[in-house]
Amino acid sequence: LAAFASAATASPYDDLAQIEVLEGWRTANGDHIAGLRITLAPGWKTYWRAPGDAGIPPSFSFAGSQNITAIAPHWPIPDVFESAGMQTIGYHDSVVFPLTVHADQSGQPMQISGQIDIGVCEEICIPVSLDFSAALPADGTRDSAITAALVNRPMTQAEAGIGRVTCAIDPISDGLRVTTAFDLAPLGGDEIVVVESGDAHIWVSEAQVNRQGSQLHATVDMVHNSGAAFGLDRSKITITVLSGHQAVEIHGCTSS
Repeated sequence: LAAFASAATASPYDDLAQIEVLEGWRTANGDHIAGLRITLAPGWKTYWRAPGDAGIPPSFSFAGSQNITAIAPHWPIPDVFESAGMQTIGYHDSVVFPLTVHADQSGQPMQISGQIDIGVCEEICIPVSLDFSAALPADGTRDSAITAALVNRPMTQAEAGIGRVTCAIDPISDGLRVTTAFDLAPLGGDEIVVVESGDAHIWVSEAQVNRQGSQLHATVDMVHNSGAAFGLDRSKITITVLSGHQAVEIHGCTSS
């Protein structure tokens, strides 16, 4: 950790995962673009926000930050892993999470402090907490690693030429079955679809994907953690299509 420009608090897992704050730069509107770089031990991986049944999603805390009102993490396009018949989604070797940081007082220095909880996996998975703290100076310079991570993002619905997106909802014994449908030109490889409900208390199954010409269908089951009945807000659903190094992200859907 001493080799990093912005040091993080040491932990028992320094041999598996290390963290560095990339200080970044201030934008014209007063926001600051920073980044968290996680470097993993060879052969180990960590997870995306929707990691699959066997993964642990990253959890960010920014307690202790100063002159900061809000922080929005960005998610680079992840990889899809197959192991022991299970599909997980995440990153290997290293990943940079760009952060858009909103200042309380524009033009003044910011202090970003907090913790990220992640899962790191090889043959076994271990939960790891990494502490970080660094100053974000008003005169910071553009960082190529942050820029590359920002560029490595999914296409928007408009960029991919997707029009209407529907979600048909049917009851099942313990929850809901949701089938999404939308037109999307083939991305040139195996297409993995991830559906997120927008509610952390709702478990979502791996999607069953079916392409019919230009239209892509994906069906998932959703079950509330409590086992009780629940309502589903279609406007909060996020649908991500992953195919190799390409991805498309869709927000919201309508009734079919």
